[in-house]
Amino acid sequence: MDEDHRTEDHDRPAPEHRIPDGVDAATVEALGKLSEALELVEDARGSLYNFHRKTGGADLALGEAVEMLRSAGHEDVATRLEEELVGRNVIEGRWTFQIIEDYDDGYYTEFRRQEAAARNELASGKRHLHEARMKEERRTHGKRHHEARP
Repeated sequence: MDEDHRTEDHDRPAPEHRIPDGVDAATVEALGKLSEALELVEDARGSLYNFHRKTGGADLALGEAVEMLRSAGHEDVATRLEEELVGRNVIEGRWTFQIIEDYDDGYYTEFRRQEAAARNELASGKRHLHEARMKEERRTHGKRHHEARP
């Protein structure tokens, strides 16, 4: 049987997850919604990387197909595919890495900066206060595997 090495501290949220004095429930809710929005932006960024990898993989496979068609004696088709598609910009003037760079340097960076500024201004910079509050409401206090923290 496992020994229980928990202390009372395990049943209280860590200081970084405690709502600061003077921060009301509406502010915690609003910051929670802002955090949710940031998570969606992070997910969108991941989708851009997925788009980047799949498009790059498609271009490499296309290059192989061109060589195979050429080897099979279909020079005209191979040349047309090579000239029209291999290495083509996916958006005017841009390959996928350039789209990611623009997103990262613009919207993504500014979104993260504004989210952090709002947390700093309204909640002493603390992250995930809404989720920490939800955990406190939903867990069974005093029960193993329902601890507030490790």
